[in-house]
Amino acid sequence: MQKSPLIVVIMITTSYMNGHMTESDGRGGVEANQEEPQQWHREMAVDCPGDLGARTLPVRRSAQLERIRQHQEDRRRKEEEGRNRQELDLTASIRLKKLSQNPKVGIDNPTFDPIEGPGGPPGLPPNLGAPTLLELEELLMSLKQVQHCLSDGQSQEDVELVLQLVQKTDFQKAFNIHNAVAQHMNRPSPPFPHTDRAQGLAHEVQSMVHNSQHTEGLELNTLLSSPHVQAVLLAHDCVAEQEMQLEPLTPDPCEALTQWGGETVKIVRMEKARDIPLGATVRNDMDSVVISRIVKGGAAERSGLLHEGDEVLEINGVEIRGKDVNEVFDILAEMHGTLTFILIPSSQNKPPPIKETVVHVKAHFDYDPSDDPYVPCRELGLCFQKGDILHIISQDDPNWWQAYRDGDEDNQPLAGLVPGKSFQQQREAMKQTIEEDKEPEKSGKLWCAKKNKKKRKKLLYNIKQNDDNDSEEILTYEEMALYHQPANRKRPIALIGPPNCGQNDLRQRLLSSQPDRFGGAVPHTTRNRRDVEVSGRDYHFVSRQAFDMDATAGKFIESGEFEKNLYGTSTDSVRQLINMGKICLLCLHTQSLKTLRSSDLKPYIIFIAPPSQERLRALLTKESKNPKPEELRDIIEKAREMEQNFGHLFDAAIVNTDQDKAYQELLRLINKLDTEPQWVPSSWLR
Repeated sequence: MQKSPLIVVIMITTSYMNGHMTESDGRGGVEANQEEPQQWHREMAVDCPGDLGARTLPVRRSAQLERIRQHQEDRRRKEEEGRNRQELDLTASIRLKKLSQNPKVGIDNPTFDPIEGPGGPPGLPPNLGAPTLLELEELLMSLKQVQHCLSDGQSQEDVELVLQLVQKTDFQKAFNIHNAVAQHMNRPSPPFPHTDRAQGLAHEVQSMVHNSQHTEGLELNTLLSSPHVQAVLLAHDCVAEQEMQLEPLTPDPCEALTQWGGETVKIVRMEKARDIPLGATVRNDMDSVVISRIVKGGAAERSGLLHEGDEVLEINGVEIRGKDVNEVFDILAEMHGTLTFILIPSSQNKPPPIKETVVHVKAHFDYDPSDDPYVPCRELGLCFQKGDILHIISQDDPNWWQAYRDGDEDNQPLAGLVPGKSFQQQREAMKQTIEEDKEPEKSGKLWCAKKNKKKRKKLLYNIKQNDDNDSEEILTYEEMALYHQPANRKRPIALIGPPNCGQNDLRQRLLSSQPDRFGGAVPHTTRNRRDVEVSGRDYHFVSRQAFDMDATAGKFIESGEFEKNLYGTSTDSVRQLINMGKICLLCLHTQSLKTLRSSDLKPYIIFIAPPSQERLRALLTKESKNPKPEELRDIIEKAREMEQNFGHLFDAAIVNTDQDKAYQELLRLINKLDTEPQWVPSSWLR
């Protein structure tokens, strides 16, 4: 028999005699003395509504490049589906509309502020709020800008046809009608009527001022007696009578305190439909069955009548005390409609619930609940990958947050459990300590040789932390916010990738094809100017002392030495190009990313990943290069290391299997910055 989508998590407290470890907390926290966590008796979800975040994770760390390819295909498929629905990928979710506490948070573009009323600024897209008010001049300007950005002639002709349509009188009249309707729809709804006898109240007022000698009283009596006012009052009463007679189709949730078996109990009644999970977890505490967790999105959370720590005595007349949670599973699986709970309220004095603000974070690690021995309930665990956006809606339990994964909110009836930030940091630190203790002693010669080889590199990076410190950093989550780049301040594009992966060719192709739109930052150098060079155009020629002063002040994104001359790319050079209205294209080393992200430039970082070894060989052979097999393996291994160590800083990834396809994908990502808001670190917007 198919079970209802009702979540009841089973946590049995047993003894060591049964071969399981005793656990009474039900939170699944990490304890230092647990040597064999896999022996814990797991919580078990009853009739879980599908896998809450099911997603195939990479089997091994060496398969991360394959994961990038799969992740890229998933993103592209979602974007195509979103365009078919005429919705934006990142903001089209109905549930996120409900979750949003302040739509202005993270929007750094006035064209994306909500409509504030007649004459207010333009609003969000129609599927995100009230209909958008757009001036005709703005529409024409936007179309001309789009036409200028298009590269093929057919698309430019299509936009030209749209421009001719917009300039027609009939279209402009229809456009004005649309704006008038949109402005009217944006007005607040009328309040709920307080009475349906406004006409009777008017008669009472008339009788009170009928014999009044004051001028105001006579004028009021005359006004209320006029046929027009009487008609308005009559119409109001007719509408109010219909509004006030509407009753809810389902009974309201209710609770009451009474005596039951000599104990003060709480009787709770709530409605639970078949397609709405209850969203409550229970555990055994001796003979008692206690509510352990309230999951966001379920009927229990919506009603607000069930609380953690409440003991369940009866459900719909069926006695629960003394039953095993497996039996509770079977009982609740068959129940629908009105559920009547008899509960002993929790003795814990909790403050009244506070409306929590949704926190949006970017995951910096992969998580698979099926491989986590500490998750309280695997069925409720939310699977995610590095780079996914998670909407944290509850942090009541500091160890296990409740969250939705961006893009899956409508398909995810209940919030999923993800490890809290501090909890994740503690257990990762513990794991690293254990691995270091178990790591066998290595031969010092090869290890030292490898380290010395890196030290002999001439390129010096202007960063605050070295690679060793980065490797010790425990990455968990980064708080994010939505940002839409202003039309006059384009985000710089940083292309990252191992050598011979094509990022320099892609950059040069963009610079050559659209020089009015893209540009490269003018670097600084200490070498002497040549006769054909122009200072400020080819290089900024500075003295070595001035270069060192700027480097010490942290003005260079990256810098290095070549043939006894210093070279560097400064943030001021990038900013100068941005102020000209151009998109700055950068090809950087990964060690420069932290300096770039800590600036005020708000970069968009794209990782150019290599294809398979055979495909990479074919591409390099096409460029008259004859790489050795070990060189190809080094490129792929370098890409794997870059993704593993710096992948949390990437905004997008392109697998360069074909130069033309990679170029079109790169151009698509850049164009998307003009049309869709992107997730950026919230610290950038403070």
